[in-house]
This record gives sequence, C-alpha cells and structure tokens, in this order.
Amino acid sequence: MKIDLNSDMGEGFGPYRLCDDEAMMKLVSSANIACGFHGGDPDTMGRMVRLAKKNGVGIGAHPGLPDRSGFGRRELPFRPDELRQQVLYQLGALTAIARGEGINVGHFSFHAAMGNMVNRDPALADMMMNAISAVDPELVVFVTPDSEIERAAKRAGLKTLALFLADRAYDAKGNLVARGLPGAVVKDEPSVRTRVRRFLTQGTVEAIDGTIISMPARSILVHSDTPGSLELASIVRSEIISSGATLAPASELAS
Repeated sequence: MKIDLNSDMGEGFGPYRLCDDEAMMKLVSSANIACGFHGGDPDTMGRMVRLAKKNGVGIGAHPGLPDRSGFGRRELPFRPDELRQQVLYQLGALTAIARGEGINVGHFSFHAAMGNMVNRDPALADMMMNAISAVDPELVVFVTPDSEIERAAKRAGLKTLALFLADRAYDAKGNLVARGLPGAVVKDEPSVRTRVRRFLTQGTVEAIDGTIISMPARSILVHSDTPGSLELASIVRSEIISSGATLAPASELAS
C-alpha cells in the first residue's frame, strides 16, 4: 500500500518561520505551500518549491484568506466571487513560481477558514472547483471524506485524495473538533502514534468521545504549526514504513 504524508509549509514570511521547513521537507512526500495570503511570500514560496524539488516532494497550493494576523483561521465576509478570485490569484502565483523552477503544482489544499466556508456551501464549492479545473484539470484536490468539496471536485472532473489529520481530533460524525475546544489538537507523541497505527492497520480512528469511526483516507496530514510537528511527522513516517506501506506523493494516489 502507498500512503502520502503531507504538511502545510512555508507559512511564515520574511525572516519569520513557523517550523524547520528544511527538516520537514525531508520527512513528507507532499508539501502544501502557503501562497502569500495567510502566510508565505514570493521568496518563501520560491524557497519551498526549490526544497521540494531537491527532496523529490510533490508540491501543492495551500491558499487561505488574506488574514495574516489571524493566520487565516477567522472567517471573513467575502462574497463568493471575491473568494474565487483569491483562490485563482494564489494558485496562479504558486504555479508561476513552480514553473520558473522547472516543476509543476500537483495538488490543491484549502487552508483553515477558507476551506470551512467552501465546505459548507455546495454552490461555493462548485464555483471553486470549476475555477481550479479551468486553471489545471489535472490538479489533485485534498479533501475530507464525504465532504462538499469532495463531491464538487468530482462533479468538476477533478481527482481527489482524502486526508486523515493525525494531529486533530474528530467527533463521532467524522468532523474535526473546533480548535478552541479541549483536546482538539493532538500533540503528544504516544497519542499520535496510536492514532496513526490504528488508521494504517484498521482504517479507523478513535473520536474524541471514544467512538471508533471509519477513516477512508490515503494521505496523512501533520500541521507544521502544531507544537513538536517535526517529531510528530517523524513518528508518522516511521509508522507508515513499519506498517509495510511506502510513501508516495498525492499525484500517485488520487482517484
């Protein structure tokens, strides 16, 4: 079995960095690169693209709302077409930078509040997926299983890859627990190891209330801004290898 390990990367800007991107790039098979709105800037994006190319890592656009101070995690009242233009702007920027380095953007992953807004509005999800398809119909869209984004991507003829978030808690319905609630972020190493091992061997995850739920995913995400993210990503990678699976970028796994 092949599994993708990915992380949101390049989310600092200027001299400010959230994690050791160079070290993280040696652990993952796919990198979701911030495109300059919630984090990132042209120089950081270029550095991420070159690091990914050097390490054989697949690159993806990771657009968010234009809200650096809130790290893209606060919902803002943009009109649907404003959100569409923001996505196109960010995807276009990373596409141009990647092509300047001789490689292509292979996947797409919404960041935080922007993704939440799209995921609860079928019409907005269709608008976004049609826009992405118009830019590059070969892009793989990262999705949560059985979501509006997944359904809209398939209607637009785009390939998808379902995510399991190793460092975030789920409720009994398979939804992410809101970050402000206790236990929403899973950052202790034993818990992450247990969750990933269960996912790899059984295809399930234990929800925050103890319920065991199905997790039909092929990609594991570790957020680079989670405390101890490098150690957590290293644990996930070791569990993948120990299970007999092999690491592969999103472009090899999507359907």
